[in-house]
Amino acid sequence: MSEETIFSKIIRKEIPANIVYEDDQCLAFRDINPQAPTHILVIPKKNIPMLGDAAPEDKELLGHLLLTVKDIAKQVGLENGYRVVINTGSDGGQTVFHLHLHLLGDRQMQWPPG
Repeated sequence: MSEETIFSKIIRKEIPANIVYEDDQCLAFRDINPQAPTHILVIPKKNIPMLGDAAPEDKELLGHLLLTVKDIAKQVGLENGYRVVINTGSDGGQTVFHLHLHLLGDRQMQWPPG
């Protein structure tokens, strides 16, 4: 069984969040510690701890998450581009072990990212 996370509580509306999008498969909300002027997290409602834990049956859900990021980027006006980040595992910078995609925009991104 997956460990309870802050994202599980946000999905159940036990913790408030600035939600910008929700459907039956995912939820998107503004990050409380933004790393860019626009920083939105897109999380699946299914608790997959990290990308490395995704199974073949999650293929459609993973595609849905990416298409949702694209739609949200358009909705919030990121016409000049944006970055999508998935941190995986502690060495990858993941701090909440519930798969989530970071949508970052409204500033020039640098490479390498750090």
